[in-house]
Amino acid sequence: MSVVAKRVLVTGGAGFLGSHLCERLLVQGDDVLCVDNYFTGRKDNIAHLLGNPNFEAHRHDVCFPLYVEVDEI
Repeated sequence: MSVVAKRVLVTGGAGFLGSHLCERLLVQGDDVLCVDNYFTGRKDNIAHLLGNPNFEAHRHDVCFPLYVEVDEI
């Protein structure tokens, strides 16, 4: 039985909890889209993930619409 990778959106992904969630999802084999406005999150929290081809980071405030295709949020 093969596991299908999901594309997962993590809001607040550059925060303390969000960055750890991003790491965990990547270990599971998922593609991760990290969205953060960096108001309290820090790019330093996800810097080590930026070279991973299954990780994508976007600076965006979720108070405004974001149109992306993902399997989970």
